[in-house]
Amino acid sequence: MHRAALLTEVVRVRVAPAGVLAENVDPDRSEPNDWRFLLRPALIGFLALASLAVGVSIDSSPFKLEMPGTWFFGEPSQQGATSTAFLLFGLVAVYGGLVLLARVWLGLTRALARRPGVPIKHLWLILALWLIPVLVIAPIFSRDVFSYAAQGEMVSHHINPYNYGPYTLGAGPYVSPVDSLWLNAPAPYGPLFLMIDGFFASASLHHVLVTVVLLRLLAVAGVALIAFCIPKLARAYGRDPGPIFLLSVLNPVVLLTLVGSAHNDAIMLGLLVAGITAAKSKHPFWGVVLCALATAIKAPAGLGVLYIGWEWLGVGVPWRQRVRPILTAGIITLAILALFSALSGLGWGWVANLETPGTVRSWLAPTTAIGLGTSGLLHVVGLHVSTTGVLSAARVLGFAVATVAGIYLLKVSDKIGGLKALAITLLLFVVLGPIVQQWYLTWGLVLITPVATGRWRSMVMAVSVLGPFLGLPGGRVLVDQLLHSDPISVALGLLFLLGVLLVPLGRWSASWRSDIEEPAVAGEAAGGGPPPRLAEV
Repeated sequence: MHRAALLTEVVRVRVAPAGVLAENVDPDRSEPNDWRFLLRPALIGFLALASLAVGVSIDSSPFKLEMPGTWFFGEPSQQGATSTAFLLFGLVAVYGGLVLLARVWLGLTRALARRPGVPIKHLWLILALWLIPVLVIAPIFSRDVFSYAAQGEMVSHHINPYNYGPYTLGAGPYVSPVDSLWLNAPAPYGPLFLMIDGFFASASLHHVLVTVVLLRLLAVAGVALIAFCIPKLARAYGRDPGPIFLLSVLNPVVLLTLVGSAHNDAIMLGLLVAGITAAKSKHPFWGVVLCALATAIKAPAGLGVLYIGWEWLGVGVPWRQRVRPILTAGIITLAILALFSALSGLGWGWVANLETPGTVRSWLAPTTAIGLGTSGLLHVVGLHVSTTGVLSAARVLGFAVATVAGIYLLKVSDKIGGLKALAITLLLFVVLGPIVQQWYLTWGLVLITPVATGRWRSMVMAVSVLGPFLGLPGGRVLVDQLLHSDPISVALGLLFLLGVLLVPLGRWSASWRSDIEEPAVAGEAAGGGPPPRLAEV
């Protein structure tokens, strides 16, 4: 009987269609080199993102800018010509896609925890597949890329964005899509980004849509740089690169807010990760250069320079011996920033403009919420204080707390690991900063993934799943549609969302053993810091 059953199974495997097997492969039972089970989650993830793309592209979608001429399709032909006939369908498609993507991503993290050693080339293919729906739709969840495009147009006309806002260009296709909040706001970005930005505006022959497409491709380049470096960084810390690639690159927040929104944080983060990887590979000089380039995109990357200088001579070095390499790293960085400031002709005005994002008052930022709440309470009890003054005090306090915590983390970085200390510091400056944006969270999330274990890994997963929903512009519209649409449409929409939430995705995501332990990061298993190495960042 045993031989007959074995013969039957061999025949079934040889004659069964490849697609059928790919859908029914159990990662716990398949051969070590058999990764066909990845086909199913790859296709389901693509379906989730395609659903989001369809929902976003519908008329009156609150997830993108509804203005004529701001994208190639899905936008009204003239102002006020939008229709709300399929709005509920679009909202359900977007939220259903986000829920399905989160489920697929979590299922993949579990599957790869059971099956270590996945070839990175398979995950690159998943990344390419998942990027297709994200790239074809209009910029989502944010209008910042239109501000970038307008600033690039200013540079191409020799107008300094550090001194003037996009409104200086006057009425036109570059200015119309810019959020009114930023029309007169000077740019807080580094000179390298504005040089690239200005080049795009000129290369596009001053066509706003082409400029926006080029800026999105720049974001893709940043994510590709992360994808190239993260496996090397993971191996340097003795970790399986596959799950780290999944946590950092195929992360929903990375895909949707860095590429989908085309934020310049993508190229900043790509250069920062590349710099940290170079330093970890015993090339601290080139690590500083890459981090300096990242700083010339956005200022937060400067923390990478500090950490590379701090650990240039290795760990366990007295602080007095660290002063010289820190000064060396600082001088290299200042020289590179001065070079781009001179080449661009824009100067150093971006340093004075770093507070520009703080003009936004968002209750998602704890310091802003505390400031606004405190001011409101004081008004209730009859103390008429300046809301701006209270808000500023709360934000200064938050910055001070983050700074003190950052200094402490730098001091104990030999014990907890330099990469973890850097990532936590970046997260603290975001959470305690004047505004918390989903794309800001990627700074720390991506960097901490190569060393995240236990609670930190759980934190990365939780933030990555919830991040796309934070401040999502369609929430209020969805509730309004559910309250005012016809009952049949509402029932069908809710049934669809319930199905997306509960439908089984296959054995690859269901069999999950909680007793799996993460490989220990170098040095953590012994309860101490990582072994002394050059530029242990």
